Amino acid sequence: MAKAERLPEKMTAIAITAPGGPLVLRPEKRELPQPEANEVLIKVKAAGVNRPDIMQRKGLYPAPPGASDLPGLEVSGTIAAVGENVERWRIGDQVCALTPGGGYAEYVKCDAGSVLPVPAGFTFTEAAALPENYFTVWHNVFERGALKPGETLLVHGGTSGIGTTAIQIATALGSRVIATAGSEEKCETCISLGAIRAINYREEDFVRAVHEATDGRGANVILDMVGGDYVSRNYDAAAIEGRIVQIAVQAGPKANVDIAKLMVKRLVHTGSTLRPRNNEFKAGLADALESYVWPLLAARRIAPVLDMIYPFKEAWRAHERMEEGEHIGKIMLDVA
Repeated sequence: MAKAERLPEKMTAIAITAPGGPLVLRPEKRELPQPEANEVLIKVKAAGVNRPDIMQRKGLYPAPPGASDLPGLEVSGTIAAVGENVERWRIGDQVCALTPGGGYAEYVKCDAGSVLPVPAGFTFTEAAALPENYFTVWHNVFERGALKPGETLLVHGGTSGIGTTAIQIATALGSRVIATAGSEEKCETCISLGAIRAINYREEDFVRAVHEATDGRGANVILDMVGGDYVSRNYDAAAIEGRIVQIAVQAGPKANVDIAKLMVKRLVHTGSTLRPRNNEFKAGLADALESYVWPLLAARRIAPVLDMIYPFKEAWRAHERMEEGEHIGKIMLDVA
């Protein structure tokens, strides 16, 4: 393992002291993680807050085998050390990374294939807002959902980190986007990011609104993080040969659906989770993002939408903010 300078033996991390509410997140001292072969150690500057962190804190989403028990799935910072066989990255490189856990800490290790350069002109905070959402959106919208230019994407939760990312990338690559959101302010944000139609789901039936916006054709791809009774309604909102991609089930994992609708419309209903996937899979996503999406970021054609930035040791406040549901875009932690 190469080092640029002597590293501390201990670091501060935000641990989940017991399953429960936001206040169970507390700073504590931990041993510095040591990168193994094909891994890098990152000195963290900023970290993103994501809904899986909330679920893990509540005891509902345990870390996968071998991963840190600390929350935090995305970071930015500088390379502090490299393990054997790491060729691309050097000490001091400015990077952002998808991690299997451990991002709420001063240092985190991860597979070198899940690391990407900080886009030109981006701050560390902006860069830390990229990995989790961009990996997720690219795989689910453009690989599993096979969204093509000219097609219509329906995004539920348009002002979430996932939603704001999906609207921008899909629009930049030539697709039409319709988004749902829970207030007029949030709908206005969706439109400002490129959506052709934003639907206030508290006041409108999104199925009817989607058909109105598409001249009755429906959405070619639907990105859904709601589940529950949205599943059947998504079948109604989908176009013939539509693809529905499930990435979360905030309204519950069970639904009553008329399977005949799936058959008659020749729909595909798929889904995925990212965190348990292997390093090779994630490295493939990183390569695709660097080729197709990083140039859009460098040109500022797209950029993460930032909501609130909290001090690292006040991660509990960031979790409160996310659970309140009023945020627009990414909630971040300032670690440096």
